[in-house]
Amino acid sequence: MKTNAKKLKRNLFIASFIIPTFLFFCVFTIYPVIQALQKSFYDWSGMSENSEFIGFDNFVEIFKDPIILRAIGNDYFLVVGKVIGIMILATFFAVALTRFKLRSAGFFRAIFFIPNVISVVVIGVLWNFIYNPQIGFLNAFLSLFTEKKVDITWLGFPQHTIWMLLPPTIWAGIGFYMILMIAAIVNIPASYYEAANIDGAGQWSQFRHITMPLIWEQIKVSVVNIVITTLNGSFVIVQLMTNGGQPDNTTQVMGSYLYRMAFQQYHFGYGAAIGVMILIVSLITTFILQRVMRQEAIEMS
Repeated sequence: MKTNAKKLKRNLFIASFIIPTFLFFCVFTIYPVIQALQKSFYDWSGMSENSEFIGFDNFVEIFKDPIILRAIGNDYFLVVGKVIGIMILATFFAVALTRFKLRSAGFFRAIFFIPNVISVVVIGVLWNFIYNPQIGFLNAFLSLFTEKKVDITWLGFPQHTIWMLLPPTIWAGIGFYMILMIAAIVNIPASYYEAANIDGAGQWSQFRHITMPLIWEQIKVSVVNIVITTLNGSFVIVQLMTNGGQPDNTTQVMGSYLYRMAFQQYHFGYGAAIGVMILIVSLITTFILQRVMRQEAIEMS
């Protein structure tokens, strides 16, 4: 009897932590997803009480919409660009600041982390100023190397403007992932590197055979996080820097197109269907990534 009472008391204690969290998750995550799924089957402006059930028509319209295909392509372009750019630079800086014992390592950590404490809105405004064709820093810098004043409209070329969105998004993400890499690298026993030095292994060989395998779990988590945040969070930077996908929808992403359809053109049912598509694309991409990167982590002893 005492054992059962003790077990019941322990279960109640555990439930007191789990149930409030689960309810919070249901109310603020599961319920909005169900609501979006329900609205995606209606023709609804979002401003009226009148709505018409149209089944899968919104999803059929999505597959016929050329802007959606372009938006998905732009989303994956930003995903690939950010994963490559952030992971290479964050890992490079993390190794440089930990393995080479720089005196000013703390200063550089703070400098690289600053973009993570700045609002995305401020980042968008800042990089709009940098790209400004008249008073921007980039044209002024390039003019130092030419006889004529450089006057490039960086955000005005339909074919290349999407490339201009990569530097601010990569710059904004380096600091956070660099800190993750640093936390993993400093936990690698120094004896591993000392043994490698005795065997004559160079810095590149040590990075490949010691550092990379032992921080692989952090790399996997970082890549998945970058993919999810990019697919769901590129909207703000696109809205701020290219006025919601301009010029001519060449920088449109799914998030900004959802915003336009739901809140600017009052096609709320269609916007909800785009939201469901974003969820499906994010889940499929995450599942594929988990399968591709399922190399087992190496345990440290």
